[in-house]
Order: sequence, then C-alpha cells, then structure tokens
Amino acid sequence: MGKLTIAIDGPAGSGKSSVARRVAWVLGYLYLDSGAMYRALALKAVDRKITPDNEAQLVELARKTHIGLSPPTPRQEKTGTKNRVYLDGVEVTDSIRTAAVAQAASQLATIAGVRQVLVAEQQRAGAGGGVVMEGRDIGTVVFPHAELKIFLDACPEVRAERRRAEHEEKGEATSLEQVLEERDKRDRERKVSPLVRAADAVLVDNSAMDAEETARLIVLLAREREKDLGKTAGRDA
Repeated sequence: MGKLTIAIDGPAGSGKSSVARRVAWVLGYLYLDSGAMYRALALKAVDRKITPDNEAQLVELARKTHIGLSPPTPRQEKTGTKNRVYLDGVEVTDSIRTAAVAQAASQLATIAGVRQVLVAEQQRAGAGGGVVMEGRDIGTVVFPHAELKIFLDACPEVRAERRRAEHEEKGEATSLEQVLEERDKRDRERKVSPLVRAADAVLVDNSAMDAEETARLIVLLAREREKDLGKTAGRDA
C-alpha cells in the first residue's frame, strides 16, 4: 500500500499548520505549506509595488516566479518554522511571516489566474502521495482525490485567541477580532476556490484540543484509512 495524500483545510486560527506539521512528522510524510507559496509571491508583489487590483501583472508575475519548499533545519524547527521557503532561489522563510505579507497573500489568493499557476505547482509537489498539505482549498481543488481529507475548525473565540498569541509572539499588535472576521469573510466568499468543506472530508472541531491532541486524532484516522485501502487492494489483487 502506497502512502496517502492527506488534505487539511480550515479557516484562519484553526491550527492547520501546527497540526499538519505534526501529522507529517509522526507518519514520516512530507509537510507542504501551501500558504507559504502565496506568501512568497505576495512578498515579491509587495517589493515590486504591484497592487492587488492589477491582476494581469500578478498572473504574469506568478508565471515567472519559482517558489521552492524544503524541510526546516533543526534550529528552524525549534522556532516553529514549517518549511524553508525559497523565492527565485533566495530563502525568504522569515520575510514572508509578517502581517502585511499575510494580508497581501490573502488578497492575491482570490485571483483565478494566480491560483491556477500555484495550484499546478502544489499538485506537482504532492504527486505520488506521502504528503500532508494544508490550506483552504486542498481537499476541494488541489487534491480532490486525496485519500484522507480533514476540515479543521474551532469556535471563533478560540481561533481569535490563537491568532492573538501568534501575533504577540512576533511583536505585532492588531485588532484580531476584526482581522479574523475580514479573513473569514474573504476566504468563504471569494469567487475562486472559496473555503468550503469537501463532501467527503472529516470534520474535526478542535476548540477543546491542542495541536498535539488534534494531530493524534488525525494520525489515527490516517492509519485506519491505510488499513481500509490495504484491504481493498488485497481483494482486487
């Protein structure tokens, strides 16, 4: 039995990144941070002063940009880094983790042409299985045939508190309730690949669970799925 493709979707503050990284580590899979790809492109757009309303330039920029992901160094991993991110061969792992870049990435992700380019890159990166990828359209658009799909969610109060803690660690002050509300609205109402739960995704509400507990649950689901697929393969042999 080959390794699974695991897709984890959910809104901001649901803990997708921490959970997905832990699941990948336990299973020996490769973790791919889809959001980092949008952030890297957003960083380039911000640096070149290309505004979010200039769709033609942004699509062209995406086509001419190379974004690479690789596992973090042990030192980076201790600080919570999920992937090392390379923009046209230059590491931008730290540069993409600012509120301004995150906001630009969220806007950029609503552009159909940009998503088309980056989704193709994500599909190539995850071809062959043995990957855990998280985002907002992984189970519906990027990997619609993933063997295991998770929709991770939590109550708004818990998600807002998690985001507050993240920003506090970075020394950033912001009105998180307002930011979260705007982010949720943009993610769920955008015309291209809105945040929705795939019909065959398992809903996991982790309002009362930390990242470790959530990851353990998803690992159990993955191992059960591996067993089911193994039985099916045995019958078809």
